[in-house]
Amino acid sequence: MEPQECEIKIKKRSRNDLLIAGLFVVVTALLCYAGWWAWHQYMISPPYVDEERFPIRGIDLSAHNGYANLNAAADDGYEFVFLKASEGATHRDANFVLNYQKAMHAGMKVGAYHFFRFDRDGVEQAVNFLRSVGNRHLDLGLAIDVEEQGNPTNIPLDTIKMRLEMMVEYLNMAGHRVTFYSNRDGWEKYLVDEYNGMPLWICSFTSENARNRDWTFWQYNHRGKVAGIRGEVDLNAFSGSREDWENMFENP
Repeated sequence: MEPQECEIKIKKRSRNDLLIAGLFVVVTALLCYAGWWAWHQYMISPPYVDEERFPIRGIDLSAHNGYANLNAAADDGYEFVFLKASEGATHRDANFVLNYQKAMHAGMKVGAYHFFRFDRDGVEQAVNFLRSVGNRHLDLGLAIDVEEQGNPTNIPLDTIKMRLEMMVEYLNMAGHRVTFYSNRDGWEKYLVDEYNGMPLWICSFTSENARNRDWTFWQYNHRGKVAGIRGEVDLNAFSGSREDWENMFENP
């Protein structure tokens, strides 16, 4: 083959390689965009929550949210708040006491929650929770957050359930009927067999919850914007009507 012919073929091949590479980049970019769009559309974007069907809205807060102006949040239409009080056997939320005082001043209904650790004794966790809330009045009572995220993955299921049962029994003996917070997977894996019928605070980003009322509270958005709170905050709804809400406090 003559050198000139060889050079022409190399140039043609180089152009073809560039076209193929360019096409590959475009297709990859489109697939990435499609994945990003699907994630935001179905996994992150909150479902539509009809205000007429679910008129009572609330938030939940921990020290992670920083300092909140709960008077502004209440003026923004949020009527209740779950406050993180504790985690595991020793941790106490740094903002719980201050958030509680602010919520009471704002006239919000208040509940407290504990992040349940799979690797800690259940009684020790119950004691930590009760000491964290003290004798403060809690309209919405105590909630236990049971979820895999943030927990070790090497703890046997039987051990997790035993520790949770010990915590629940200790709180029951202290006069508390707890609410359980979890997503659907956590509810089915850790809770439904032993605690079916107990108050449920469900975390879900699907509108299926609008049709399925087996929950008391619904956390439907992790990326909410609320007056008085810097950054994103969790949004929640109560399952019933305003009359149901008012009756809950008249007949505890």
